[in-house]
Amino acid sequence: QNDSCLKCSFSFFQNGYPARRRSLVDDARFETLVVKQTKQTVLDEARQRANDSSIDHEIDFDDKPTQKPDEQNDDDNGLTEEEVVLANAIADGPEAERAIQRAALILRLREGMNSLSRVLKTIDKYQGVVVHLETRPNQKENGQLDALVKIDMARANLLQLIKGLRQSGTLEHITLIGEDNISAKNPWFPRHASELDNCNHLMTKFEPDLDMDHPGFSDKEYRERRKQIAEIAFAYKFGDPVPYIKYTETENKTWNAVFTTVLDLMPKHACVEYRRVFRVLQEEGIFTPNGVPQLEDMSNFMKKYTGFTLRPAAGLLTARDFLASLAFRIFQSTQYVRHTKSPFHTPEPDCIHEILGHMPLLADPSFAQFSQEIGLASLGASDEEIEKLSTIYWFTVEFGLCKEAGEIKVYGAGLLSSYGELFHALSEKPEHRPFDPASTAVQPYQDQEYQPVYYVADSIDDMKDKFRRWVSQMSRPFELRFNPHTGRVEVLDSVDKLESLVHQLNTEVLHLSNAINKMKAPSLL
Repeated sequence: QNDSCLKCSFSFFQNGYPARRRSLVDDARFETLVVKQTKQTVLDEARQRANDSSIDHEIDFDDKPTQKPDEQNDDDNGLTEEEVVLANAIADGPEAERAIQRAALILRLREGMNSLSRVLKTIDKYQGVVVHLETRPNQKENGQLDALVKIDMARANLLQLIKGLRQSGTLEHITLIGEDNISAKNPWFPRHASELDNCNHLMTKFEPDLDMDHPGFSDKEYRERRKQIAEIAFAYKFGDPVPYIKYTETENKTWNAVFTTVLDLMPKHACVEYRRVFRVLQEEGIFTPNGVPQLEDMSNFMKKYTGFTLRPAAGLLTARDFLASLAFRIFQSTQYVRHTKSPFHTPEPDCIHEILGHMPLLADPSFAQFSQEIGLASLGASDEEIEKLSTIYWFTVEFGLCKEAGEIKVYGAGLLSSYGELFHALSEKPEHRPFDPASTAVQPYQDQEYQPVYYVADSIDDMKDKFRRWVSQMSRPFELRFNPHTGRVEVLDSVDKLESLVHQLNTEVLHLSNAINKMKAPSLL
């Protein structure tokens, strides 16, 4: 770094703010890049396996390929994503190869019905069963037909059928549309909180072992302490009590320094919801200047007021995994403490940031509902939508402002635990915009300096209503609901499920109606 950069970094540290910091938005973008690279690797490997396959079924076509081998492009010779999913399923073993798979093929037939006849004979040769067939004239090419053929066929035969059809001259084009479990368009996501045991993928950036700029990089004792606490979190399984951490005197001193600062700033600058819960935490003896609260105590407190609970995390989770936990009213929190030489900043969220910044508002019913709805929106979302949801989370849950009695107050956890940016956000220097999810979702953020733009909500309830309307326009082709009785996320994709939900809602409305009537009834006394 040059001198100006060093001076810039030093000035941020002076104000309790890091020159480099982690953000969920950056994580989401990094995750998208990794997913693309991984997907390409899987595609390449699957295509190589298909080309090297020892299964060699001959297809009897009179037609010869219309292109020379060196003229056929990768798209014609390779596998589509749907076919890669099928190839990976076959690789599970002989039983998987022989398993009967239903699939739909979209074909463009060069010679109309003559080509269709050859295709149907080939399907029969591979012991496939045609369960549905539609044809229509191609709108662009006279004499060609478009066909939709649904078939049941052993997976191994199906893959070889597609490969052979693609290499023949009978077809102009072939596309596999997977049904059942071969579709890459139906992503896995957790349906129950117990499945969060599988949602613990870590982002390794800014780890003290890897990042030379991390405050604890040269402190072997601190790095070892982080590893110990991480191992405890890795061993955690759904249903276990949150592990107890015996914090050291140094860690408790760091907590004291941050806690007393927040205690001083909170009455004037924090929103009323935060102040109210903060006082209750003090009254119950959980928030004291003497030591770091235990996550189990915080979890029990939150559960009592909103049903939110805590789950220990070994480090920084991927954006998708972190947001998914919110759908179940679970907040994944680290248990390690920032390095003592920089008590007012950390390049990644530590338990002090999460306990003081996030957890009080997760014990507020309205804010807890907003957090859960962000989580529900993330389940099954595309990578692009995860980035947008992460950006909204960044400008609300982390750096959000709201109106209160004609003044602007803070509810963002990043501001409540970073007094330098808190003063900046409430000054006249940055631009304050009304919260609008559509524009917030694409707003560039700053990770090297204070934000030039902050979004101000009229209230937490107003923010929640606007977010709901925006989420309804997402591309996800199904609707989700969290069932608080079973703790499961339900996909509302059948009439039976909708009828059951309507019955439950009618029961709730009846209870509300009865309560209103009783309140209106004259007293018998």
